[in-house]
Amino acid sequence: MPDQSMSFQSLRLLVVDDDADTRILLTFLFELEGAEVIAAASANEALKIMSSFKPDILISDICLPDEDGYSLLLKVKNLEANRGRKIPAIALTASILENDRKRALLAGYDIYQCKPIDLDELTSMVATLTGTEQYV
Repeated sequence: MPDQSMSFQSLRLLVVDDDADTRILLTFLFELEGAEVIAAASANEALKIMSSFKPDILISDICLPDEDGYSLLLKVKNLEANRGRKIPAIALTASILENDRKRALLAGYDIYQCKPIDLDELTSMVATLTGTEQYV
């Protein structure tokens, strides 16, 4: 079986998390792999960024200070639909409750990832959702 590798060259990510350490870690991780990453600390900041930045994927915390990740995702999905695009999204949260996972998936998140973040698993999820998996 071929080995799976990932190439994030030219991939654009929007990371939204109110925790500065998480934003720094995810930005560093994906930039190291060649992606262009913009990080936001709130839903409002993320929506402002979306006016000029068109990400290939959204990675967002659910618990944000001004409005939650569910509301953010709805606005992002509507904005992207108006642009004729569909953006995949990964929910990040500290909650491990099954009802929270179901709510996130029903809200439109493609994947629900509990914190602490498993970086290998997260990069694999991003590769799968964006089609950046390569087999060598």
